[in-house]
Amino acid sequence: MQNYLFKNISIVNENNISEKDIYIKNGRIERIDNSVSVKEKVSEINGEGQHLFPGVIDDQVHFREPGLTHKANIYTESKAAVAGGVTSFMEMPNTIPNALTHELLENKYNIAKQSSLANYSFFMGVSNDNADEVLKMNKRKNDVCGVKIFMGSSTGNMLVDSEPALHKIFSESELLIATHCEDEKIIKENYKNLKAIKPDLQPSDHPVIRDVNACFTSSSFAASLAKKYNSRLHILHITTAKELELFTNEIPLKQKRITAEVCVHHLHFTADDYEKLGYLIKCNPAIKSAENKEALWKGLLDNHLDVIATDHAPHTLEEKQGPYENAKAGLPLVQHPLLLMLSYYKEGKLSLEKIAEKMSHAVADCFNIKDRGFIREGYFADLVMVNLNQSFTVKKENILYKCGWSPLSGTTFPAAITHTFVNGNCVFANEANESSLWNITFDESNKGQRLLFNF
Repeated sequence: MQNYLFKNISIVNENNISEKDIYIKNGRIERIDNSVSVKEKVSEINGEGQHLFPGVIDDQVHFREPGLTHKANIYTESKAAVAGGVTSFMEMPNTIPNALTHELLENKYNIAKQSSLANYSFFMGVSNDNADEVLKMNKRKNDVCGVKIFMGSSTGNMLVDSEPALHKIFSESELLIATHCEDEKIIKENYKNLKAIKPDLQPSDHPVIRDVNACFTSSSFAASLAKKYNSRLHILHITTAKELELFTNEIPLKQKRITAEVCVHHLHFTADDYEKLGYLIKCNPAIKSAENKEALWKGLLDNHLDVIATDHAPHTLEEKQGPYENAKAGLPLVQHPLLLMLSYYKEGKLSLEKIAEKMSHAVADCFNIKDRGFIREGYFADLVMVNLNQSFTVKKENILYKCGWSPLSGTTFPAAITHTFVNGNCVFANEANESSLWNITFDESNKGQRLLFNF
């Protein structure tokens, strides 16, 4: 394994930016100091003028394998992830077949072991009738990130609307419970009423059908169950101002029993963008009004919202076409979340330290991830090197998703990712800092590792 020595690089870590040397040995961070020299053979990297972040940990992605590999697979999407500085991901169970048994879950881990360039974990899926199987996961707290409940529309047999099943999971599961919260009855009623007066639904109708009330009703129900049973609840992709009242910023993250995630597309787009992008930005829960977006930013910055994720959910361009009922919901995003947040840093919206906190530190704390998420001696060297004086334009030639498109196509970011390290291996390099794919190199000789958790 190649060892590395970064010289004079600005380390963004734990609410601080400091120029240091950092020595990477055997996949871990061996030493951080003002000046480091080593006798061993190393590859030295001049970090002057550049910033080093802990690798992004994305706690919600859909990589579509098995069963939906015409639009994505673990190899292609993990490759896109590392190009975007995402060194670890947690993937959702609504593949085909749904990951509703231990055997099906382990099958996904085996695929990732052979093909993923990033570190990985997979959620166990919940249905109305697999509670006993889910509860066996209590013995797997150290090597599975959590269980996932779709409390709203989903793929396959994964809409959980049985209250006895929900009470059983919330009362007995010892793992983190991650929920997609939208109320199915409200969504169906909204659809029925709107369709009656407007047969030809448009993309802009999506947040009318999947409205604030649908989100809040479901999220508040999940929170009530968690409070009743003292469950460890993590509510995914918050989209409304009203939901923020369900969360607190009065205690440290590690002490919270109910946490919340916000996704990059809900921080970036608003309902006004349906006019230009149409069904390309159709997703569940829906992108909503500008006032909701601004509330999400406030909730992120004041720590009502704990982590930033992507909910990367690729579909082919053909699958994103109308009419309304046919257009699939989901956006491919895992290649660009860090660059997107860095563009907001350049606008003065948030600090570099806050980016590291919400995309790395807080995710590690939220899920109790072992030895990752921070730039600390002894931790795995999951690192991202960023040049804030370069730019990167998203275009067809450098989009790495298997689906081949991005809702951010044409966007020029005022920063560039130059290197991504996973477990001390330089898996991605763009030393020329050019936006063309032809200047980018990958080292696929080492695969990512299974995430482990401290319990």
